[in-house]
Amino acid sequence: MCIAITVSIVRLKEINELRAMIKYLKESFRRKVARRVTKEYPHSVIRFELEKDGIIEFAKWENPLASPVSISQSDIDFFRQFVKEGDFIIDIGANIGDTTVPMAIAAGKEGLTLGFDPNPYVYKILEANAGLNREKSNIVPVCSAISTEEEEFYFISSEASFANGGISPTRESIHGRFIYPEKVKGVNLFSYLKENHKDQLDKFSFIKIDTEGYDKEIIRSVADLIKAYKPVIVAESFGKSSDQAKMELYELISMHGYTLFYFEDFTQGTKTVEIKTPEQMCDWQNTINIYAIPK
Repeated sequence: MCIAITVSIVRLKEINELRAMIKYLKESFRRKVARRVTKEYPHSVIRFELEKDGIIEFAKWENPLASPVSISQSDIDFFRQFVKEGDFIIDIGANIGDTTVPMAIAAGKEGLTLGFDPNPYVYKILEANAGLNREKSNIVPVCSAISTEEEEFYFISSEASFANGGISPTRESIHGRFIYPEKVKGVNLFSYLKENHKDQLDKFSFIKIDTEGYDKEIIRSVADLIKAYKPVIVAESFGKSSDQAKMELYELISMHGYTLFYFEDFTQGTKTVEIKTPEQMCDWQNTINIYAIPK
């Protein structure tokens, strides 16, 4: 009897290992296809039950190269440190909305959250997320890049399924070799807001920027908006940027009268470190998140 049970356990273990290997091979094949073949992937809706905010729905992109998304109460409460209900807030480089949704829940149904992303593929998922949680949030997705002037760009990716990428004025780009067939629009943010959301500007309190190394250029392009409304700023210091570029990012923000902080993650209670000098930005070699608060 004991021998039979032992054999059964061994066989069950072997079966589970085989199933795991088959699953891994299937997922690996799907990722290879996504890197080489351009196709649109649908979304599915997943649900998170949170302690204070109840059921939150999220449109998960079925692209095999998309990062998994999880939304916790701590994620939303992180943004509540800076955002109150009814605020007007902006997410530049929103992607599918993994930070846009928690931001928007913090601002509430009476607030307004704009999510900008120029990637036509992820925009469709961002749009789907804007349609969820309408009783708790108000998201307006915008399929545009942010630029100094109104202009058009190529959107280029290193992956055929456009899970990542960036804008370029020419078809030659460091972002890769897969080019979206139509140009995408770039808008001046302040002009766009004055034209489309002028009545909300007095409630503008928070802006998040995540543009894969272009945060410095975005901040420079919205300098007038920052000067006028002094929102809390969340941005990235890109790990591959030069030390000079990292120090310039610090100076571009601090010149408007801000105190900068490194923070580890978008969760309440995350580790934070005040950044007191431009040189301190070079202490981190990898990509880091920073937030800046007006003095």
